[in-house]
Amino acid sequence: MKHLIIAAVASMAMATAALAEEMKMAVTTSFHNSGLAEVLLPEIKNDLGLDVQLLVVGTGQALRLGEAGDVDAILVHSKKAEETFLAGGYGTHRREIMYNDFVFIGPKADPAGVSGAADAANALQKIAGAETAFVSRGDDSGTHKKELSLWASAGLDPEGFGDWYRAVGAGMGAALNTASGMDGYIMSDRASWLNFGNKGGLALLFAGDPVLFNQYAYIPVNPEKHGHVKNSLAVQLEAWLVSDKAQELINDYQINGETLFVFNAKQ
Repeated sequence: MKHLIIAAVASMAMATAALAEEMKMAVTTSFHNSGLAEVLLPEIKNDLGLDVQLLVVGTGQALRLGEAGDVDAILVHSKKAEETFLAGGYGTHRREIMYNDFVFIGPKADPAGVSGAADAANALQKIAGAETAFVSRGDDSGTHKKELSLWASAGLDPEGFGDWYRAVGAGMGAALNTASGMDGYIMSDRASWLNFGNKGGLALLFAGDPVLFNQYAYIPVNPEKHGHVKNSLAVQLEAWLVSDKAQELINDYQINGETLFVFNAKQ
């Protein structure tokens, strides 16, 4: 009986220790929709004994969660917003991890002629000129922020658009579903598009403009702002995310033979 009690206590202690090794990370819907998290999280748990709980939101909301101290780290893709976050003292530093690119998706018939665009700004000018259905995330995400900056570079303001411009206020997967249902245009990150299962009559029509580069960065929340955050675990996770193993997993992750992300973390 004594041995059973000792074993039970030891088991409870181990369970408690395991539960203690948890942290929260806010990630973008585009990262989550890519499917890469399903590859990385089991390996992180296996290597570090760390259970990373993901809060899947847009970049703007992820940054707000960090500001409030509701997460221990964030993984987002909007450099200007990230730098503002750091300038406010909410994060300790910014570490670039990987990148992919944004692409323009639309009906295979391409009534706006986006596939023949000279650059990203011209692609949007063609869509606006044709007034064909365009779905915007409309959710203050990194993708939405990028889309708005591209409209501005094209000399256009969505505030003056008609009903053909549909801001859905939703994540990447839901926005792609809307575009598929409407047979409309949308800007997506490449990873979410490749992993999207409801493509319908849509196709990738334009990519390759350097302005569509899409960098993902990791930022630990500053423990000086929020003493309760698990900075030591966030630091452990960062070390793993820039490791050789992470590099191999990220670079090897493919869908239908296409690479979704390119690791570019500096050691």
